[in-house]
Amino acid sequence: MRALLCDLTGAEDATLVNNNAAAVLLVLNTVAGGREAVVSRGELIEIGGAFRMPDIMARAGARLVEVGTTNRTHAKDYRAALGPQTGVILKVHTSNYRIQGFTAEVGAAELVEIADAAGVVLMNDLGSGTLVDLSRWGLAREPTVREAVAQGAGVVTFSGDKLLGGPQAGIIIGRRDEVELCRHHPLARATRIDKLSLAGLEATLALYRDPELAREQIPVLSMLTASHELLARRAQALAQATGGELVETVALVGGGALPLLELPGPAVALDGPAQLLARALRSGEPAVVGRIEHDRLLLDPRTLTDAEVTEVGRAVRTAMG
Repeated sequence: MRALLCDLTGAEDATLVNNNAAAVLLVLNTVAGGREAVVSRGELIEIGGAFRMPDIMARAGARLVEVGTTNRTHAKDYRAALGPQTGVILKVHTSNYRIQGFTAEVGAAELVEIADAAGVVLMNDLGSGTLVDLSRWGLAREPTVREAVAQGAGVVTFSGDKLLGGPQAGIIIGRRDEVELCRHHPLARATRIDKLSLAGLEATLALYRDPELAREQIPVLSMLTASHELLARRAQALAQATGGELVETVALVGGGALPLLELPGPAVALDGPAQLLARALRSGEPAVVGRIEHDRLLLDPRTLTDAEVTEVGRAVRTAMG
């Protein structure tokens, strides 16, 4: 597994834990326990499950040093905060939100130079990492894990699930010395990944040796990159199965690494009281979840396989009586 991760990312070494929150906790405690961790105010994120970066840093024993402002942070802010107690500069991907307008941030490559000059580690937490350039399929450009490694960060952390598409896992890669310290830290055993997830992650990573194969076989990539022709065919079949109306709409990924990404495509609008119908479908077998727009319940075929279109059609007919 380590060899596979290093081959896919260009990292010197790699280790695994049970999720990315654990990866962040382990790395911070390893490189900055009892010392200061410098991070931009605009990157003090909160995601689901009570994961708040300041709280995780405190649990890891690192003393938070905020720099810059919510919307603008400059290289001089980081330099001014560095001192003999600094253990790490932390770069955090703002996974589930974006700050737009009058903004400024310091890129990872420049932070590497600042960290190296001060003799501290740069940790780049990508959150939901991607191993392929999504723009090759017409999606928004998202920095890849390989690019983060090439920029020179001492440690890079990201999830094995979410955008990567594997089982829940936290992946730690980077320079050999830092990763080795994490691997032998006492917390590593407490946060280690289970064998079933390890096997699933290895099978997922192996697909990424061929990006087109990964796109075809990994559900999240397949859904994100589905062609309009494929979606139109499924939507037509779904409309015929449900008696609904074909409409053009825009879906949102809504979280992870792509919170603002819009995905235009067809959907099927169902007639009837939208709230009541939505509740009936959620309570059915199988449960079907749509979304309500302009008082109509829409079913988006993007997340359905051809076989599931038939199942959903049957569920809708049952719910509508």
